[in-house]
Amino acid sequence: MPNTPGSSNRGFGSMDKNKQQDIARKGGESVPPEDRSFSKDRDLASEAGRKGGQNSRGGKR
Repeated sequence: MPNTPGSSNRGFGSMDKNKQQDIARKGGESVPPEDRSFSKDRDLASEAGRKGGQNSRGGKR
């Protein structure tokens, strides 16, 4: 990602895309599947997804 005037070369967004993917992948591997709360409770996962969708667009469409 080229640096444009006034931009920063710090932070996740300025990293190389492959580096971002490596970091993101590690986050998904940090907890074993059997210890993830959403893998045990489908209703909990559904409710969280609903809330996230409402918040991401302000609950309006």
